[in-house]
Amino acid sequence: MNASPPALDSADTDISASSSSSTPASATSPPNFLRAVLALGVGGFAIGTGEFVIMGLLPEVAKDIDVSIPQAGHVISAYALGVVIGAPVLAVLAAGWGRRALLIALMAVFAAGNFASALAPGYMSLNLLRFATGLPHGTYFGVAALVAATLAPPGRRARAVGLVMLGLTGATLVGVPIAAWLGQLFGWRAAFVFVGVIALVAVVLLRRDIPDIAAPAGASPWRELGALKRKQVWFTLGIGAIGFGGMFAVFSYIKPTLTEVAGLPLGGVPFVLALFGLGMVMGNLVGSRLADKSLMRTIGGLLVYAALVLAMFTFAAHNVYTAAFNVFLIGTTVAIGPALQIRLMDVAGDAQTLAAALNHSAFNMANALGAWLGGVAIAAGLGWTSTGWVGALLALAGMGVFGWAIASARAEARQPSTVAC
Repeated sequence: MNASPPALDSADTDISASSSSSTPASATSPPNFLRAVLALGVGGFAIGTGEFVIMGLLPEVAKDIDVSIPQAGHVISAYALGVVIGAPVLAVLAAGWGRRALLIALMAVFAAGNFASALAPGYMSLNLLRFATGLPHGTYFGVAALVAATLAPPGRRARAVGLVMLGLTGATLVGVPIAAWLGQLFGWRAAFVFVGVIALVAVVLLRRDIPDIAAPAGASPWRELGALKRKQVWFTLGIGAIGFGGMFAVFSYIKPTLTEVAGLPLGGVPFVLALFGLGMVMGNLVGSRLADKSLMRTIGGLLVYAALVLAMFTFAAHNVYTAAFNVFLIGTTVAIGPALQIRLMDVAGDAQTLAAALNHSAFNMANALGAWLGGVAIAAGLGWTSTGWVGALLALAGMGVFGWAIASARAEARQPSTVAC
């Protein structure tokens, strides 16, 4: 087997033949494809709402469980840690599962975790339950992306993945503001009940609309673990884990920043959260199209863009209108998501499930890293707006990993091809 790395701008590499061949013919027709994507998207909508709503309710959570707001931010990190651990572990253990059965099981666990979170009596129990709820997150999105890419027309894999991710980004536009409103009206626990109900709806739709796609022939935990031997897999994960952390450094503390610095009335917070969601939706749609055209240029360009937008927040946060517009722009930085997902598929070889799941593990490492560093800056007395500088530095660090990845791939390409044992 040729050991040379994939072409740097290859966004159209076919998904593994074994995965494609397992797709029922009827599943590729447009009506069935759209219904399948909708079902996958509703699951993403539930997960996105559950992940992001807590960021808009940190003051209420902190007051109820009697901790500071930065300490309440540890709940965000606990969920993210669950994603980081759960994605590789569950992807490897469930390598031989059928795609539909796995998706249903993962979403059922997510629903149960949210209902349990609503009943958490204190700080420690809430952290443990959010950790458990995060376990199925990465594997769900990884498998959902593989299913969508398998069913997609040739040359449109990133856009198919983008449609699935539209559920996640759409959650920030619709689900998070509704859940935040419920949380302010009935208490933050009501928001988690809302998320649990959406997850149960997703279970029904997944059972009805996802074709019964078998695992790829020869799939096994050992084969999936082979992804970890590939340097470009690690580089791509590093770009997401570090470079994407800037968005979370700012957004994790967006509510107190807007109310304390910009002077935004409490009733205006859901509106700004909706602007953030609109930015995520637009970024996801544009980013997936760009990734289908030029994958690596899209990744590099979006990291530079993120650094600029996040640095602007430090200055924009002092005015309600500029702060709101900048929050919208920060939301668009999610455009890098589909590009990194496809890049992982291209460099993972036959370890597709683990690599796809690890993309969301990396994003939630970014969640944990960004929320933690943002909290450190605030607790150090640097002010709420210091999260903008933290975010910009993380984006620039991601750009450094990106440059390292390109240099490594070019160096390997210049070496003579070797034959793997």
